[in-house]
Amino acid sequence: MTQRRLVLPLLAFLVSILAFGAAWLTFDPMQETPTSAIGGSFSLTAQDGRTVTEKDLLGGPSLIFFGFTHCPDVCPTALYEIGQIYKALGPDGDRVKTFFISVDPERDTPEILKTYLSGFDPRITGLSGSLEAVASVEKAYRAYAKKVPLDGGSYTMDHTALIYLMSRKGRFLSSLNVDRPPEENAKLIASYF
Repeated sequence: MTQRRLVLPLLAFLVSILAFGAAWLTFDPMQETPTSAIGGSFSLTAQDGRTVTEKDLLGGPSLIFFGFTHCPDVCPTALYEIGQIYKALGPDGDRVKTFFISVDPERDTPEILKTYLSGFDPRITGLSGSLEAVASVEKAYRAYAKKVPLDGGSYTMDHTALIYLMSRKGRFLSSLNVDRPPEENAKLIASYF
């Protein structure tokens, strides 16, 4: 009887190890795996006035960054880094879409976004919309944004500073580490073409 009590847990453990091993052998880190917790439907206005939805993410890898035009350092740095990634990608950069979603739609109209983004890579598309539409996208992408009052009645925005890498099917893959050289991020993005 004691032997049987030891054999059953041992068999269960061995079956679990075999199942885990089989799953590990079939795991492909480059395969697009759906992450439903991040992403979703949206409808925003681009700096050229056209409507952009989640369907615009389809067809190739995309980058999404939440920011605002009055941002003193994080946003311009991230947009500069994205430009360096485009340079590292060379001609393949045209296969990547980048969306800069404003977390400050009260000030960031399409016209303001157009002017602001003219100083960065032209493949970066600025998006804005109503407060409700932007809040909905922030929620879908689990992005944080909060208005922070400043002296004199002005304000700044506290916000998530991740660059989201989305698959050609519009699914979240990972965030980019901007501390890595642009060539490494370019190589990662190119692995999803």
